[in-house]
Order: sequence, then C-alpha cells, then structure tokens
Amino acid sequence: MRYRRFLLAAALYLPLSLTAQEGPTVITQAGASYSLRPGDIIRITVWGRAEYSGQYQVDETGKIHYPILGEIDTEGMTVATLRETLRSGLATLFTNPFVTITPLFRIGVLGQVRNPGLYTVDPTLSVLDIVALAGGATDVGNMNNIRLFRSGSEMRINFEQESVRARTLGEIGLRSGDQVLVPRKFFTRQDFGLLLQLAQIALSIAIFVNTVNSP
Repeated sequence: MRYRRFLLAAALYLPLSLTAQEGPTVITQAGASYSLRPGDIIRITVWGRAEYSGQYQVDETGKIHYPILGEIDTEGMTVATLRETLRSGLATLFTNPFVTITPLFRIGVLGQVRNPGLYTVDPTLSVLDIVALAGGATDVGNMNNIRLFRSGSEMRINFEQESVRARTLGEIGLRSGDQVLVPRKFFTRQDFGLLLQLAQIALSIAIFVNTVNSP
C-alpha cells in the first residue's frame, strides 16, 4: 500500500512542479521617452546619408562619439532629445536631415538555453524572441518560470499568460545589462520516468523479499 501511495504522490507532484509562479511585472516604454544609459547601443539612421548612419555605444561616462559632431553627452537624455540634438547638428551641414534612433540592449541569456551568452537585441522583440536567438530552451528548460535579474534584483514573470508573451522587451522594462535566466525544470518528465522505474524495482524487490520470507 505504501508503494501505491508513493507512486500516486509522484504523479501528482509532476504537474505542480511545472507550474510557473505568479509574480510582478515591470512595465515601461522603450520608445522616444526611453532614457539612454551607459552600455546601451543605439542605431542611428540618417536617411540618404549612409556616412552618418550606424551603431554607436553609450560609453561608461554616458557619451557617444558621432561623426563630425564629435562627443555627445547623453546623460539624462531620452531618445527623442538625442534625435533633436542630432537633427540640429546635422542641419548645419545639409537641409532637413531625417533622423531615426533605435536603442539596442545588451542582454545576457543564461541557464537552460542551447547557446548562452550576451546578445544585442532590439527592444521591440519579446523575451521569447531572445531565448530563440540563444538557440531556444533545452529539453529541461522551464519556459514558464523565466527569471530576470538586474543588479542583484530579480523580477518574476508568468509566461503562461498570452498577454505577457506578446509584450516586448521595452514594455516589460528590460534594459542593457539585464540577464534573462531560463531555469531547469525542478522535476522533469525524464526524472518522473526514472522515478517510476526505481519505484517498480523497489516494488519488485519488496514482493520478492515477502515471497522468500513467507512460510
């Protein structure tokens, strides 16, 4: 009887272990109002002027080095403010410059993914997109309990909800330096199969012992 109870408990435990924990989400926008930070990479496009277009990194002092205009201090600047600064500077060189800026984030994708590492990503991607960039989750990766770390702090997001899966990195609030961790399933189907095999062996041994010891 105790072996039957053991098998029943194991079977009930599996779905519980694969359920993600509910947790808070941080919602911000990474559009024109996004404030630039050291480590960010920004994609600047000046239409019709390839020589002024490219990717530029905000250095540790908060500055970028841009052709002709030189060093630009982005501390406290939003994307919109930097765009206007570039437009004003380029307007002295040619008429009506059309400038677009896209902030790019350097995100660490770690844990149970096939190609862990640092990735430069567009904030319009979702967390599921950047996990895909890292080769996708391994067979034991728990996609329903993805963990987000920033400077030692952790945020939990329940990716079982379709509304959360559709959110972009910008909407969730990720930024350069953040780390996305795909944890291991605490109890996988492979573990469950092994547990059943062990239980069957234990049951067989118990039956054998009882048979030998019976009068």
